[in-house]
Amino acid sequence: MASLYRTLLNGLARTGAQVIDLAPGATVLVHRRNGKWTSTDFGGGVHLVVDQGKSDMPERDFQKAASDYLCSRHVAEMLDYYGVNCVFDVGANVGQYGKRLRQFGYKGRIVSFEPVPRFLEKLQKRAEGDPDWHIFPCGLGRTDELRPMHVEWNTMNSLLSPSDYGNAAYKRFTKGQTEEIQVCRLDGLMDQALAGIRDPRPYLKMDTQGYDLEVFAGAGKRVDDLVGLQSEVALLRLYADSPRMEEALAEYEGSGFEVTGMYPVTREKHTGRVIEFDCVMMRTGAAPVPDPEERQSAAAG
Repeated sequence: MASLYRTLLNGLARTGAQVIDLAPGATVLVHRRNGKWTSTDFGGGVHLVVDQGKSDMPERDFQKAASDYLCSRHVAEMLDYYGVNCVFDVGANVGQYGKRLRQFGYKGRIVSFEPVPRFLEKLQKRAEGDPDWHIFPCGLGRTDELRPMHVEWNTMNSLLSPSDYGNAAYKRFTKGQTEEIQVCRLDGLMDQALAGIRDPRPYLKMDTQGYDLEVFAGAGKRVDDLVGLQSEVALLRLYADSPRMEEALAEYEGSGFEVTGMYPVTREKHTGRVIEFDCVMMRTGAAPVPDPEERQSAAAG
């Protein structure tokens, strides 16, 4: 248990905190500034010590770091439990997701899709030396076509234009530069992406800024091959013509996937309302069937 929370605390360290070992089996997380301290016992010899005075880590940043960690940990558990051996990383940007998969112990194939040249270059560099991390220089969607993409929004680049709400929420959306990119259907690339994998069990991660359902539609009948998926679903739409959360969930559930985890991605600064969730879904029928002894033990527990 202590090692698990140590991993959590190390993940939070990048937000302006540091991890200190006090004794074997004991770990403490502290902020970098002195002030009024409070301590929370996580169990397993781990304490979270927080500066309630002046801090260089805002509460929202702390919550975001914790949510990112918990989501990544949950995904890693699902990939292992369901025997996933290929992750389609759609909207890879510069490879942040693939890097985190490796950090959390995933050893199967990663297939990243990224169409923007300057991000693609960084992605390819990050994947160097990892023989089972493959790169496809394209976006994914419902049809094979060339489309203009907004390319000045950093991690929020999109094939869609911003909504009125999005324009009000993010100044970066005022930048209007676009580049024409290649969009492909996933079902036309799956055989190539899965080549050489015996008994493929793929997982689809989508982070396409409002375009996830279009990516999903492009999988066609090959959706049935997917063991699970991960999608950003929106309560408040940042992009014009993008689906709301209930529409996206209905589509995924209609194809046999069920929610196993929901994690806040972004919130409104002035209200705290969640804008988007990272939604992890798995195909229930693809779960491994426990042997009779395990079923009996679970029932007794």
